[in-house]
Amino acid sequence: MEDESLQIRNKHVAMLIENHFDDEELRGALEVLRTAGATVEIVGPTAPTEYTGIEGMKVTSTLTARKVKAEDFDAIVIPGGWAPDRMRMQHLLVDLVRETAEQGKPVATICRGAQVLISAKVLKDRMVTCWPSIAIDVKNAGGLYVDRPVVVDGPLITSRKVDDVPEFTSAIIRALSQA
Repeated sequence: MEDESLQIRNKHVAMLIENHFDDEELRGALEVLRTAGATVEIVGPTAPTEYTGIEGMKVTSTLTARKVKAEDFDAIVIPGGWAPDRMRMQHLLVDLVRETAEQGKPVATICRGAQVLISAKVLKDRMVTCWPSIAIDVKNAGGLYVDRPVVVDGPLITSRKVDDVPEFTSAIIRALSQA
């Protein structure tokens, strides 16, 4: 991890937030990325706003989607839980994800985070994984679903569940260190 942390020290990551995020997925990714040296901003529909996870974790957004652009970040991370279903109703968050993917920058989702990729219309012919209950939605959006801990296809990094956080975060760090 030491070599990777040197390579992502100047990287700026947006972690998208909404209520009912998966506490462990957010916490795990946030801690690993910050420990590795990345600057992580919590981006929500509004800011500063306190958002609550499924298990009660509180996180305050530092930036609002209205005030940021894809150019401001080296990557986007979307934790799972039920928050992605809320995020996909926020057009500014969806546009940010689409523009970031179109620029070839990493967009990493775990669990139900792929719902935002569906709304951003970036899944066509991309191999992805996700929480099993939305696999059919991924397929209907043109994605090629596989059941693996982590899948990297172009700018998209996808993962299934909290047990996959170590592999998920390693893939994000690898992508950032190569950017």
